[in-house]
Amino acid sequence: MIYYKTNEEIEQIRMANLLVSATLAMVAKEIKPGMTAIELDKLAEMFIRDHGATPAFKGYKGFPATCCISINEEVVHGIPTDDEFMDGDVVSVDVGTVLNGFVGDSAYTFGIGEINEDLQRLMRVTKESLYKGIEKAIVGNRIGDISWAVQEHCERLNGYGVVRELTGHGVGKKIHEEPDVPNYGRRGNGLMLKEGLVIAIEPMINMGTKDVYCADDDWTIITNDGKFSAHYEHSIAVRKNTADILSTFVEIEANEKANINLIYPY
Repeated sequence: MIYYKTNEEIEQIRMANLLVSATLAMVAKEIKPGMTAIELDKLAEMFIRDHGATPAFKGYKGFPATCCISINEEVVHGIPTDDEFMDGDVVSVDVGTVLNGFVGDSAYTFGIGEINEDLQRLMRVTKESLYKGIEKAIVGNRIGDISWAVQEHCERLNGYGVVRELTGHGVGKKIHEEPDVPNYGRRGNGLMLKEGLVIAIEPMINMGTKDVYCADDDWTIITNDGKFSAHYEHSIAVRKNTADILSTFVEIEANEKANINLIYPY
C-alpha cells in the first residue's frame, strides 16, 4: 500500500534527510587512506545520536552497522570491516536516520586518493543519472519515466551495467516503503506519480556487467566481473513542476573538494 504524505510529514522527512546529509558531509571531511570502515561507521553513529536521532540501518533485519560501506566491486550493503581504505578505492557510504519517527536515506560515493579517469567518469555519470531521474519525478509522470532516464544515461549512452536486483523505494516512517523505484524500465509504464509521494532514487551502476551476487555475509552485493561500482541516492518528494529534493549534497561536495585525500571528478 502506498502512503502519500502531507506537507507536514514531508517536512519531518526533510529534517531526517538533512541529518543524513550532514552525516555524509562529516564522512567527506574525515575519510582518508588508512582509516577503517569500522572507524568511519562509529563516527557516523556518534554523529547521528548526538543530533537526537537513531541509525535507521543498525539492527534492520539483523544488519550490524550504522552505515552500509561498499568498496570498489561491492555495489551496496557492505558491512564495515577493519580493513583500511587504500589509495584508489571507490567507497559508497549509504546512511539512514530515524528522527521524530521519520526516516532519512541518502548515499554518496567517494574516490580516495588517485582515481583513474575511467573511474572518475563512472562516478560522474552515475551522479548525473540520479539527477536525470529526479527531473522525471513530477506529478503526471510514471515510475517508468524515472527508471528510463537513469537507464538511458548510464546504459545506452555510456555503456555501463545497471543493476536490476536492487531498486529505490518509498520513504516515510519505514526504511523501505512502496513503491519500488527501479533504475531500468520503459517510459510511460508503472505507477502514476502523485503529489505527496516520497521516494528514494538511487542509481547503482557498474563499470562492467549489470550482474551481481550476494556475498557469504548475506548482505554485501558484489559485481559478477569484479569491476567497480558507484552509488548515489537522494530522497525526494513528488511535486507538480519540479521534484523537491529532501536530502542535499552541497556540504558533502564542499568537504569533498576540501579534503586532499579525495578526488572530486565533477
